Amino acid sequence: MIRPYRAALAAALSLTLAASGAASAAAAPSTGLPASAVTPSTITAWSTDTWRSMAAMTDPQTGLPADNIGGALAPASRARYTSPTNIGAYIWSAITARKLHVIGEQEQVQRISRALDSLARLERHPDSGMFYNWYDPATLQLLRTWPENGSTVYPFVSSVDNAWLAAALMIVHNGVPQLRHKSDPLLGAMDFGFYYDSQARGPDVPAGLMRGGFWVEPPPGCSTKGNYEHRGPDVYYTCHTYGAFNSETRMISYVAIALGQVPPAHYFAPWRTFPDTCDWSWQEMRPVGEWREYLDVPVFEGAYRYRGLQFVPTWGGDMFEALMPDMFVPEEQWGPDSWARNHPVYVRGQIEHGMNDARYGHWGFSPASDPQGGYREYGVDAMGLDTNGYASDEERTSVDYGFAGCPDRPAQPLPAAYGDGVVTPHAVFLAMRYAPADAQAELTRLRNEFDSYGPGGFYDSIAVRSGTVAKRYLALDQGMIMAALGNLYGGDILRKEFTRGGAERFLHPVMRIEEFSVPAEQ
Repeated sequence: MIRPYRAALAAALSLTLAASGAASAAAAPSTGLPASAVTPSTITAWSTDTWRSMAAMTDPQTGLPADNIGGALAPASRARYTSPTNIGAYIWSAITARKLHVIGEQEQVQRISRALDSLARLERHPDSGMFYNWYDPATLQLLRTWPENGSTVYPFVSSVDNAWLAAALMIVHNGVPQLRHKSDPLLGAMDFGFYYDSQARGPDVPAGLMRGGFWVEPPPGCSTKGNYEHRGPDVYYTCHTYGAFNSETRMISYVAIALGQVPPAHYFAPWRTFPDTCDWSWQEMRPVGEWREYLDVPVFEGAYRYRGLQFVPTWGGDMFEALMPDMFVPEEQWGPDSWARNHPVYVRGQIEHGMNDARYGHWGFSPASDPQGGYREYGVDAMGLDTNGYASDEERTSVDYGFAGCPDRPAQPLPAAYGDGVVTPHAVFLAMRYAPADAQAELTRLRNEFDSYGPGGFYDSIAVRSGTVAKRYLALDQGMIMAALGNLYGGDILRKEFTRGGAERFLHPVMRIEEFSVPAEQ
């Protein structure tokens, strides 16, 4: 049941709006509507409506959310599958809803308690304590057949999905201590060392990388057999490790370091960009930068340039990769010479693309529902490492800057025009800390110009030239909106509860010593 304590919320927000707006404006000066345009009544509506979608996605018996639900929030439109990420998003959204007075403490505890009880009943990989990727939220059964088309599911244990769930359990430990007896056994069994390939960068680099995950049975396609913890039978790892640092997958590193399960030096092992030699000419463009060393780990502090901005790119050029981990770790505070420089510039690059390069009149690009059906990755191609990075439009318009000095990668002409750009509101909410006025202006435009808002808040995505709207809600995307609102207008609630303990002790010291190849002033 949703209890919108509107009077209490308005009073609480009136005390935090000025402070959060001033801090955000200081981080990234912007143009457009003033930060004060975000009124208590606006935040009340956003948080109440977004939480309504999360509650509607949740099975009342098991307390677990579906992956998505239709735009009318009809129970029959709930997806018949869920993941550890979705469950984590629901748990931290409940904590945010309580902090913003959308629900009361009793309801918060009841909802999280029911979800934890169901988590304890889910089939897990016994030796790592990790959860598989897909379950039926109504029956709690591990999925081996995909409910939408009957295809075979090979149970997979994803490192990044388990990281988001572990983050939620860490927040419960600190923020809802009366439930520690339920959350701590689940968290305590999770061993992220199962994913840690200590030799991924070679024997001369004293820190390794995280695998994407593993199967317990041989899957079709590529896999590599092994067991990094040498506990239990061998598993079948993905053939890839997560080598790009500015990605949502850095949350695996944050959680594993905070739990003391991998060495803090691992923070420096993933690439900021890949090196600037022709051996790495497959990446989007030739980076600028220099080599530095931290804790005996060599780091190429590389950066890309796009429309006069210099920044550390993500893998695909989207907002989710850049800013979702920032919902839990105060990156701009703990990394004053790295993330504090990069995040505002990265947001400005997305705004620049949408408003002045592609000329959509809108911005906010991140993986989301495809307004034409299904799900797709969206981003700013030039701001991602991947040569075939995420495009910002339905037509998949891309760029190829080439790799200067390497004959096999000549630059290609830039696009003459872009097509039907697809923006997603969760990307704008993620950016609000670093461009508050621009974000408020964009959300206002989306609300005024399109049928983009329903009973559960903003719909998942909008194709801005055709006006086509993806009228459904995704647990992950709504969870990101709730996280942004809880931090900005609830005193950084999720950051505070995640970082108390191991993150402050093990992660903070390594983050503060790095300097990105990103100018302090741009």
